[in-house]
This record gives sequence, C-alpha cells and structure tokens, in this order.
Amino acid sequence: MKLTELFKNDSLSLSFEVFPPKNDTAFDSVKTATEEIAKLRPSFMSVTYGAGGGTSRYTLDIARNIKHCYNVPTLAHLTCVSSTKETVRSRIEDMKASGIENVMALRGDLTPELEASDRSGWAYRHAVDLIRDIKESGADFCIGGACYPEVHPESANQAEDIKHLKEKVDAGASFLTTQMFFDNNLLYNFLYKIREAGITVPVIPGIMPITNANQVERAIKLSGSFMPQRFKSLVDKFASSPDAMKQAGIAYATDQIIDLFANGVKNVHVYSMNKPDVAKKILDNLSDILR
Repeated sequence: MKLTELFKNDSLSLSFEVFPPKNDTAFDSVKTATEEIAKLRPSFMSVTYGAGGGTSRYTLDIARNIKHCYNVPTLAHLTCVSSTKETVRSRIEDMKASGIENVMALRGDLTPELEASDRSGWAYRHAVDLIRDIKESGADFCIGGACYPEVHPESANQAEDIKHLKEKVDAGASFLTTQMFFDNNLLYNFLYKIREAGITVPVIPGIMPITNANQVERAIKLSGSFMPQRFKSLVDKFASSPDAMKQAGIAYATDQIIDLFANGVKNVHVYSMNKPDVAKKILDNLSDILR
C-alpha cells in the first residue's frame, strides 16, 4: 500500500522506524527485533540506511521481510551520499522487484571521512537530486522527504530551508517526515510557515522516545534539537535510574503524541531504535485513543 492512501484516512495512526544491522553478525538479532515490532501491527514501518549508505543491502532485506511476512506496509530509505547514478538505479530496480512501494529519499548522513572529502564531483549533492532521479526512472513509488522543524543544520536560516523543502515537494515528494523534536510548539509554528509557503503535502511528525540519558547528547548532536526545560528536568531527575528514565522517557513521548493528535495531527512516526518493548508500551498507552 502506498502511504499516501493511508494519509487520506481520517483515523489516527502510529508508525515506527527501525534500522538495519551494521554487519552479518548482528543481522539475526536485528531481524528479530524488527519482527517483534511488526507483530504490533503499526500503520507502517520505515527502514533506514546507515551513515554513508553502508547498510543498503540489509535495508532491503529487512523491509522485504516486514512487508511479505507480516503484511505491514514498508517505507525503505534510499540515500544518495557518495552514490553513482548507476548504483541508485540498481537499488531502485531491487526495490521494485521486492514489491516495495514507498521510498524515503534522503541525502544521507555524512561520515567524518565524507564530511572532509571533496563533494563537488558527486552525482547527487542534495535529496532533491535523488527525488528527481526516482521520478525520471519511471518507478511508481510514493516518495517521502525529510524536513526540519528547527531548521536543517546546514541551512543559513529557516526561510532558506523552507525554500529548499518546497523544491523537494515540487520535484515529486508526496509527503514529509520530520526530524525529531521535543517541543510540539516548534512543529506547529513550522507547519504554519510551510503552509504559507505553499507546501501542502502531509507532514508526519517524528517522535524519539529518550529512554536513557546517553541518548540526549546524541539527539542534540544529530539534530541540534531544542530541549525544553520540562524535558531537561525529567533527565536531571531520572538519569541515574535506568528503569525510571525509561518509564519517564516513554511517558514524555506519549504525552507529545497525545498533544499532536489532540491538535489535529493524524499520523505520527516513532523512532523506535529497534526496541520492541518501547514500541509496545507506547502503543499500549495509546490503545483507546488509536482505537
């Protein structure tokens, strides 16, 4: 099922992101974790790439397994970092052959080596280039793109960021998924601005449950996310107790999702970090709301 069909529904939905293993040794444990999440029957599941596109083979393996063995709609990530056009076309053909209908088109994270390299000769420098290539390939994919309520780290300002975002939508992105955020007001303000700019495609908020204190530093490093005082107080209070921190982090994420639903958002995407117990607890917390 194409996700644009899901987004047309009036019912509320919750989806989960999982990531593939880094190597063959970890494949079975990661596969099991993603299967446990699939058994929860989320509205869909997305499967990421690793930094630099190094786990592309596993991405398709995991996405194919979720779709065909558990009948859960899948969204396979496709990144263009350091890729040739031939490599991307090959990956597109592999996805088509696997029956994947939804693709998340991203530039991709840069490893330190790629960050320092000369990117002038790359076939793709931005996600919009990849989106155009997917459209031109003739593949009948529903294409998603990323957006940043708090501005892309490499953009000079939000106006420039929204301009580039509109370019992605005009190139063929049918929906957008946000980077993690911890203050819903940032999202509401962002939605107002992009609608004013003529971006009308569905925007799916991405929520990251912070279940251990070490995730906080990583979240800030990856996304530059603003941490509201309410969230900082939670971490300060419970960081030294793993069980308490996990429970508090799940509660905070649940509260964010409830607020989003209450304010007219219909679809929310959760960055599950391959943790079936966290995914299940959030679904349990929302069982009557989603029903």
